[in-house]
Amino acid sequence: MTDAGRRRPAASTPGAIWQLVDTSSVGGIERHVATLADGLRRRGGDCVVVLYQDHGRNPWLAQLADAGLPVRILDGSVVGLYRALREARPAILHTHGYKAGILGRIAALAAGTPVVSTFHSGEDPPFPLKLYYRLDAWSSLTSRRIAVSEVIRRKIPWRSELIPNYLVPPSAPPSAPLPRRVGFVGRLSHEKAPDIFCELARRSPPGIEWHVWGDGRMRADLEARFGDVVTFHGVVTDVRPVWDSIGLLVMPSRAEGLPLAALEALSMGVPVLASRVGGVPTIVRPGETGWLIDVGDVDGALAAVADWDAMGIEAGRELRHRCWRHVVDHFSEQRHLPDILGVYERAGVAVAREPVTPAVD
Repeated sequence: MTDAGRRRPAASTPGAIWQLVDTSSVGGIERHVATLADGLRRRGGDCVVVLYQDHGRNPWLAQLADAGLPVRILDGSVVGLYRALREARPAILHTHGYKAGILGRIAALAAGTPVVSTFHSGEDPPFPLKLYYRLDAWSSLTSRRIAVSEVIRRKIPWRSELIPNYLVPPSAPPSAPLPRRVGFVGRLSHEKAPDIFCELARRSPPGIEWHVWGDGRMRADLEARFGDVVTFHGVVTDVRPVWDSIGLLVMPSRAEGLPLAALEALSMGVPVLASRVGGVPTIVRPGETGWLIDVGDVDGALAAVADWDAMGIEAGRELRHRCWRHVVDHFSEQRHLPDILGVYERAGVAVAREPVTPAVD
């Protein structure tokens, strides 16, 4: 629904919690926002996902509709956001991402709306994006701040809460043997290092399938150079079937915050091989949930893939259970949503701590 006229805005009663994001696709931030909004709804909270502007066809909108989450799409202007805040009078504006953070705080300050901002990105981008990231951090003085990893929290001036990404894990991990498929899930951009993933595929011994799910500016070049050893699937609107099809997630990133894809894989019993960056070491524990390597260490990654490939069926099942257990114990909604509710309470909004309706696996 859009304030620009093509769709009517979602109903929103005074006192609602708005989750503001500027997006044109589906990634970790979007899946986190959907999980948070659903958790609030199940606790009786009135929550609306608000998109700053209409970017056209966006598969995330269909996912939100399927989940029954109300959506409002604005006209892409600070004035439009200010007017929407004045009209709907939400209790809190919760921003995600630098653009939503900077512009959302300007409009909310003028409208008298309290703000909570979550900082998701652990990358150190080039100019001019670096300037926007710094402006986002320094302008957050007017909001309550949440960082999803300790590395990110150290970059934010003033005090912020450390609340990692989380999800609703299934009631039990899959018991099927780990498939002999290796996967990459994410943006095909420099910081995610899909080029290193493809180099691993090139140098890997035969018998292992290598697959990429995602899109980005590097795709055309990578597909031309590595299309004979890597299958490129493009963007998927629902990533859940991917976890059933792979036995190892490889994330050779050059920079990360706290990647939701790694948590999703682990919750489905899929081990993770990843670079030792950002908050990744809190997710991937060598010998317990996967393997860690230094950035760009192709030889170390190949050795880890060989260890994974040599794993027997029973050892694989035990690994799957440890991966799932780690998410249940450390990155579940039950553990961390109350922390976000505590931030909301300090901003003046109370939401029930226990769900009224159950989550669906």
